[in-house]
Amino acid sequence: MRYLPHTPDDIQEMLKVIGVGSLDDLFSDIPGGCLNREPLNLPKAMSEWELNAHMDALAATMAPSGEYRVFIGAGSYDHYIPSTVPYLLSRSEFSTAYTPYQPEISQGTLQGIYEFQTLVTRLLKMDVATASHYDGATALSEALLMAVRKTKKRKVAVSSLCHPYHRQVLQTYLRPADVEVVEIPYTSTGQTDMEAVQAMDGLAAVAIQSPNFFGVAEDLKSFSGLIHEAGGLMISSFTEAMAWGLLKAPGEQGVDIVAGDGQSLGIPKSFGGPGLGILASSKAYMRQLPGRLVGITTDLDGKRGFVLTLAAREQHIRREKATSNICSNNGLCAMNAAMYMASVGGSGFKRLAQINHNKAEYLKKRLKDEGLEVPFASPTFNEFVVKFSQDPDELEKRCLAKMMVPGLALGKFYPKLKGYYLLCATETLSKDDMDLLVKEVTA
Repeated sequence: MRYLPHTPDDIQEMLKVIGVGSLDDLFSDIPGGCLNREPLNLPKAMSEWELNAHMDALAATMAPSGEYRVFIGAGSYDHYIPSTVPYLLSRSEFSTAYTPYQPEISQGTLQGIYEFQTLVTRLLKMDVATASHYDGATALSEALLMAVRKTKKRKVAVSSLCHPYHRQVLQTYLRPADVEVVEIPYTSTGQTDMEAVQAMDGLAAVAIQSPNFFGVAEDLKSFSGLIHEAGGLMISSFTEAMAWGLLKAPGEQGVDIVAGDGQSLGIPKSFGGPGLGILASSKAYMRQLPGRLVGITTDLDGKRGFVLTLAAREQHIRREKATSNICSNNGLCAMNAAMYMASVGGSGFKRLAQINHNKAEYLKKRLKDEGLEVPFASPTFNEFVVKFSQDPDELEKRCLAKMMVPGLALGKFYPKLKGYYLLCATETLSKDDMDLLVKEVTA
């Protein structure tokens, strides 16, 4: 590791240039009560090699990666990553993820984004996709703002089965914009309540996640017909992109805008980030898309070239009129996802999706055969809800002792489902792993 501090003389010279006498003067606008005047409670400074040894010792207290059997998805999924992906991504041509402000000398970066956009539109069966966003939560928020701008209505309905954290982020986006957000309840089938939507009026859009937070596939086509009759837009979100290798794509179900997270497209979980925001729409709404789009053209000599296109001037100059505060994208993550999709291929993607579905169905059947309650009978994709009969605290403690995480407790997010767990099984879990979980939770 490198540490390159400024010398006291460097600091004084910089302070002189900006016209202040000390570093404290830089924070004079902050009320005194908000400043910490006490020294930080930090350990004694170490040399570089002492620090390296300390970090190695801390790492040794953790279980090596792969030893734990983790049955949690809930927006962040374990999938095998082809060795081609990290190898290609580590090449210096791709490792710079910054925005290509000078497209004439960024042809490689622009082509990578163009390939990503192309693969996303094929996966989702949509007309156009952006150059990516920060994560699924911000992509969903941007999709709802698109609908508000397009319809001039200031009320949206969002399924309560959209990821809870995504719903928190969109509230942060929409509340300052004076947009009313109505949550749609769910039914005993584990799906969003369509009758509740029928009773609502004045909606700019309806946002439904599929597969939803319970892993249940939603009837996007019926919701699309319903909101279109009411003059609004249909927005579909997702957290598990792998599902579109098996389920009918949003673009084939009348969806206007699709927003989701592409983390499962070859991006490691990495303790929670970074993710990859995916945003796509039909042609009718592409000029409302925030961020960047890359197009293909020919130069005066007839040679192929890639360009940034459809970027509104307001995005750069009249910023108060901009479609979004998004000015960059997770470029390296987008490149990662494109490499993954290209490596796996269309037929490979479908096969992986089928394996994911089959694994979860096997685990679900085993648990049901042992007498555990699976409350929702609707079709699911690699995630499902189950109720454990044992005390949750004792069960989790026993499973952790055996290096196993038995799903995500849902009571924190849905109080009525206290004692229920969300389980996920991808291709990374073996039959023996799942059988061991069944043995522990039914002991």
